[in-house]
Amino acid sequence: MKVRFLICSLFLISFLGLKAQENFSATVNFKTEPTDKINFSETNMALFYQKKLGTKNKIANTLEYSSLKVNYEFNPYNFYADQDKFNQVQDKFEYSSELSEKTKWRLSIVPTANFQSKLDFSDVTVLGSFTISQELSSKLNVIVGAGRTSIFGAPKFTPIVALDYKMNEKTNFRVGFPDSRISYSNNDRNQFSFTNSFNGNFYHLNETDTDKNAEKAVLSQMTLALEYERNVGGNWFLDFKAGYDFNKKYNLLNSSDHKTYDYNTGNGYVLGIGIKYKQ
Repeated sequence: MKVRFLICSLFLISFLGLKAQENFSATVNFKTEPTDKINFSETNMALFYQKKLGTKNKIANTLEYSSLKVNYEFNPYNFYADQDKFNQVQDKFEYSSELSEKTKWRLSIVPTANFQSKLDFSDVTVLGSFTISQELSSKLNVIVGAGRTSIFGAPKFTPIVALDYKMNEKTNFRVGFPDSRISYSNNDRNQFSFTNSFNGNFYHLNETDTDKNAEKAVLSQMTLALEYERNVGGNWFLDFKAGYDFNKKYNLLNSSDHKTYDYNTGNGYVLGIGIKYKQ
């Protein structure tokens, strides 16, 4: 009850602040990721807003809640049956500024609480990143930086590199790490994207398992996907996603982030649908 109250309060605070913002969006997404041994399904809700501070600075904030359900379908002994649901409450604050006409920098701070059913202060982790963007031409932009991220499951410092190229008014390319994307829009209502991303997450367990000495569950994969966004009228959009997870891992870690158990899930496909309101 306390967790639900906290989550509702956070969303209410964000809604009350939307009127003062220049841009905002609200999103709900549903995703399923079945594998040979385990099926994953996730529900995600997010609120985003941004505001300009003068002519060179901008702030943005994304408040997000996600619920991951795990179905151990091929588990006849009901092994780790208590680890069937995980929650995350995350707030991403970004500040960006122009150093010059062609050079920009961005700082993000991401406090995140990842837990099973009992939310505790020990479940809170701070992630974030710092990047510099340099415009090389009217169509070409390079981004470099680093961050503390969960793309490989447990929080680690990782590089961020990207090369953005605007081929024309309809087509954009991004090649880099951890995300690459090709986007094409044939009109104002349709956008098609082909994406490749390294992504993952981690969750603190309620209690340490005495046999495996596990304190954390981590997931990671590389996802290749085709995405389609459709403007269905006014400010409303539908999102569809179909893809495949490569090198998918689901492990348990101890307090030193050393692997104590491997579920050997195998790879699997990804299907997702979402609805978004943006202004």
